[in-house]
Amino acid sequence: MKKDKVKTAFLEQLTKIPIIQLACEKIGIARATVYRWKAEDEEFKEKMENALKEGETMINDMSETQVISLIKDKKWHAISFWLRHHHPKYAQRIEISTNNQPQEKLDPEQEAVVREALRLAGLTHPEEKIADNNAEKILTNKNDDDSTKQQSNEQSSEPTGKQTSESGNKIGAGTDSASDTKSAIESNDKPTTSAP
Repeated sequence: MKKDKVKTAFLEQLTKIPIIQLACEKIGIARATVYRWKAEDEEFKEKMENALKEGETMINDMSETQVISLIKDKKWHAISFWLRHHHPKYAQRIEISTNNQPQEKLDPEQEAVVREALRLAGLTHPEEKIADNNAEKILTNKNDDDSTKQQSNEQSSEPTGKQTSESGNKIGAGTDSASDTKSAIESNDKPTTSAP
């Protein structure tokens, strides 16, 4: 029976102070005991939830009374608070504007770039992994194409690329340094002697 008295005292405290830890301290019991009672006893669980609601209602009433007292004392923060929360004209508003024009469809390469960016940012879902792999393949193919184009552009832009001079020296072969290329060109400009 002592247990029932302690439960009743706890529930009374909970209606006055709707914080479980504080009610436990007032009665002199551990929070673990209360949670064990709650798990074992459905009736106690229901009474506890009702006591919490009743206590919260009481605190809300006290708080509103204090706000009203501050409003009577012409405290601006209290007036503003009350109006924002109780009057639709003063409520905080969020304005949302949208662009209802149809969006331009992304080509596969652009879509692949977007998917890769989302994947790297960790913003994709696991079921999108297949699409991400496809995006990665498209990006890889694009990068391969770009590097192939770059290599062919570099080769076509080299005017001395792997030419052989009359003396048999390779011009532009091996290193790309300007001095090697210059010396190879100068050796090509030297008059060659032909055997009689």
